[in-house]
Amino acid sequence: MSGTDSRNAQVPDDPGTDGDGDGRTDAPSPPVARPLLQRLLRLATGLFLLAATVLLGCRALGSDGITPVPQILAFLPWLLVPSAVALLLTALLRWRTGVVWALVVIGAGGWFLRPFDTEAASASASHGRAGGAAPVTLKVLTSNVEYGLATRGLIDVIRDEKPDLVFVQECEFRCVELLDGLIPAADYPYRNVVKASSAEGSSILSRFPLTDTARIPGLLAMPGSTARVGDRTVRLQLAHPLPPIPGMVDDWHTELGRIRTFAAAQKAADAPLILAGDFNATRDHAAFRAVLDAGGLRDSALLAGAGRTPSWPTDLPRPLGAQIDHVLVSDDFSVRSARFLDLADTDHRSLLVGLELR
Repeated sequence: MSGTDSRNAQVPDDPGTDGDGDGRTDAPSPPVARPLLQRLLRLATGLFLLAATVLLGCRALGSDGITPVPQILAFLPWLLVPSAVALLLTALLRWRTGVVWALVVIGAGGWFLRPFDTEAASASASHGRAGGAAPVTLKVLTSNVEYGLATRGLIDVIRDEKPDLVFVQECEFRCVELLDGLIPAADYPYRNVVKASSAEGSSILSRFPLTDTARIPGLLAMPGSTARVGDRTVRLQLAHPLPPIPGMVDDWHTELGRIRTFAAAQKAADAPLILAGDFNATRDHAAFRAVLDAGGLRDSALLAGAGRTPSWPTDLPRPLGAQIDHVLVSDDFSVRSARFLDLADTDHRSLLVGLELR
């Protein structure tokens, strides 16, 4: 080839250029790997959202599920806090699916909080319209004294507040002895006491005449009585089913089922009922809602505007914790007040409720 031909010949493109001599290439850049921390955060957030979805699904389907679902359901309102954190993380990670997922979880969690407000307002309004004879006012106190350790604190509350009815759970031998010795029989002449050790003992103290009735079967004593209040006979029942700790969830379901059966029978009898105690369950547990539905019962704390006040564990500052101590009443009663009281030496807050029996 001549020199002229050589100069006119085309030179092959440099593989590092795009052929126009500026050194750029049209080939796409290789994907950049996500930093390890981002991948771990996305995985952790996804796992949390999956767990939250399962939990909310159980709540929506009316199922308490298996461990750890019933244990976590007690704290369902607090699911909104980590859900908000998950929403923030998905936004920072620019994970669009995760953002939508977190919003759905937050919306569903907020929806299950609504009945606390709507039911309380409607029930209070219906009670306010009730007519009839002048009502009988009474105060009801329920307290879990944790193996009797908080009995002296309970005695102080009884002296200060002077409730008409007192339901005491975990009232073992020493608790009974202190109540007998320090609470005069003249103040509470009527008592239904089940003497037992540890958490198994229970007591009902009353200013009204009592007639003892059959207990609800359970490992922890659940005595019952009828009381003559004004010109009406009121059924009193102490509730203390086993807690839903791992390995005992079936027993918890069974004992709450017995309470539900009892409540349904009282509704059929159309008798005024006060069902009070440590239910080891919140309104987010299907087994507890079944008790309310079967007996046509109202939750006093809810009606008095304290539906979110925690009663356990007292190691957590308010408003943290779960409300597992309740005073449930039939619609023969109006609820005027509800206060949760701190006692030393117990992991439960006592609940003092003001009622009117129409």
